[in-house]
Amino acid sequence: MHPLGRVLAFSQKCRRFSTNVIDPNSIQPKLCVVGSGPASFYAAQQILKALPKVQIDIFERLPVPFGLVRFGVAPDHPEVKNVINTFTKTAQDPRVKFIGNVKLGQDVSLAELQNAYHSVLLAYGAEEDRLLGIPGENLDNILSAREFVGWYNGLPNNKDLKFNLNIEKVAIIGQGNVALDVARILLSPIDLLKKTDITEYSLAALADSKVKEVKLIGRRGPLQVAFTIKEFREMLRLPRCFVNMNAEDFAGLDAIVPNLPRPRKRLTELLMKSISTSKETEADKCFNPIFFRTPKSFQSGEDASSVGALTVAVNTMEGENAVETDVLETIECGLVLRSIGYKSIQADSAIPFNSKRGLVENSGGVIQPGLYVSGWLGTGPVGVILSTMTNAFAVGQTMASDILNNTVDASIKKPGFEFIGSLLKKKGIQTVSFADWEQIDKVEQSRGKEKGKLREKIVDVKEMLTIASGKP
Repeated sequence: MHPLGRVLAFSQKCRRFSTNVIDPNSIQPKLCVVGSGPASFYAAQQILKALPKVQIDIFERLPVPFGLVRFGVAPDHPEVKNVINTFTKTAQDPRVKFIGNVKLGQDVSLAELQNAYHSVLLAYGAEEDRLLGIPGENLDNILSAREFVGWYNGLPNNKDLKFNLNIEKVAIIGQGNVALDVARILLSPIDLLKKTDITEYSLAALADSKVKEVKLIGRRGPLQVAFTIKEFREMLRLPRCFVNMNAEDFAGLDAIVPNLPRPRKRLTELLMKSISTSKETEADKCFNPIFFRTPKSFQSGEDASSVGALTVAVNTMEGENAVETDVLETIECGLVLRSIGYKSIQADSAIPFNSKRGLVENSGGVIQPGLYVSGWLGTGPVGVILSTMTNAFAVGQTMASDILNNTVDASIKKPGFEFIGSLLKKKGIQTVSFADWEQIDKVEQSRGKEKGKLREKIVDVKEMLTIASGKP
């Protein structure tokens, strides 16, 4: 059923069993969303459908919207970014206001938002990295895949990231889609990247890169990889890049594959088909997935301050669990990228936060009536944009239902942005509207056109704010 149909069906069900259901046309609730990525916009879409007279204010800590779509999607995946067109239509709805350059917990508090709005949705994502917690992890040239992705995608916080690509061997810890994105960017011919929206500074660094081999290291086996078949096919199609895997890692899978669920079966069949024991002579780069290995420690190389090798334990599988053996191996690597998951932060001390899991405590997206969470902030960093959409749709429907059923009383007068805007003005904080963002967008597209690209992202927040202000 279409999401709107589910909302209407839910509302009709409530009308049959409750006398307290409110006519959505009779109320003008004021809601706010913190964050402007997929989880925010998808939830807003559902709320707009269910509550015709709602006002939704979307707060974003950066001057620019779209979160993970802008800063997380690989530059050579422009089709995935087409969802920005849909988000733009939502942002241009007269019932929606985008307010950029506002930081929760710094510029405005959760308590202030709750005083100003009937409901608050937290959807600011996951912006910190999980660590391996092993010896040597503090060596230079060990960083997170998230930082590396932010670097080539123009995330302001990562624009000055320091690392060395004057090395031949890279180890990526983790076997999810982000790990494959990073491997693909490192191994792609530079001509394939030139017309994307990858930043010019990263394009220049990648053009000078000496990387020849990327090893993708996972604790478990081929049956447990987290990347998708689409991502792996792209690795197989990379020009002058050889995919090298150990045939022994696939022993016994022939008997198991026919009984696997279809998506896993197709991926495993492709992995098995791709096994080769002889290196292609025309390839000058290598992608090497390595299974059944647990990182144990890092060692320095010729430069005592930088990583030169990784010691791993060889694992065996007991069911779905990887169990370490006493066998150790050493893997040479001059650059290491951790891709073992993200975690969220507690942006405001009033947010009920599970520090161990790195997410907001909630039940089905509900923190308490009137306070909600969607996306990775509430679920942890799982799935792709599609799974975020499903989660956000459900949370958006719950928010609308709570208002229609009077769980959240929308008859109480709330000041909304009138109050929050005055607070921000008193603090001297420059806010960025969606129209202001469109000016930044025009400049980025214009600069990109000059270079034969889709856009050249502005990575300096001060420059963004200057353009948004209309000053020369």
